[in-house]
Amino acid sequence: MKSYQSILILLLMILPLLLSPNAVDGGKRKIHITDDLDDVVDDEEDEAWKEWGKKKSSQEFDPAPSDFDKMELSQIQEEIMKRHTGPAFGFVKLRLGIRRDKNMVAEIALKWTQLLRTGALGVKFMGIDLGTIMFNVEDGHKVLELKEFILNQDEAYEIKIGDKVYRRAGDPPIEVVAEKLRQSKKNEEHVKEEL
Repeated sequence: MKSYQSILILLLMILPLLLSPNAVDGGKRKIHITDDLDDVVDDEEDEAWKEWGKKKSSQEFDPAPSDFDKMELSQIQEEIMKRHTGPAFGFVKLRLGIRRDKNMVAEIALKWTQLLRTGALGVKFMGIDLGTIMFNVEDGHKVLELKEFILNQDEAYEIKIGDKVYRRAGDPPIEVVAEKLRQSKKNEEHVKEEL
């Protein structure tokens, strides 16, 4: 019975120590921060913090020229493309004469989508057929950047946005290239028949 009494006395002595706030905090001193911060100087703001929350304009205001009647149709289309807002879509013709299957076209579309996502351009590419990929760009202001990107890709031959077709400088129209390929195939068949 004495052992129970000694355990009870020991518990009664330890219990106040366990319940004290210093025991819960592990004996650490509490830090008190006052609400009076008038004498505190905060000079650590960077430019990004100062600009946070402000409305951002995608580009400076650039009014359209007022004399469209003196411009050619291609110049008018270029001016319209500079000021295009909202989503836009178009098509990319792949290089002719290269055999592809639908998986290869899908891989090209996926690769371009991922590359442009890392470049902060919201563009989605989808394979349409074995020689054409369709794209959808979320911000029409970025169409000119997209055009440059596509024309720098080895697989692409030309890009069509609206009724405007873009190719690398010096490249003939795709119809001319297709006709040359047909002629070369006919010549190969003719040579095989003679043999």
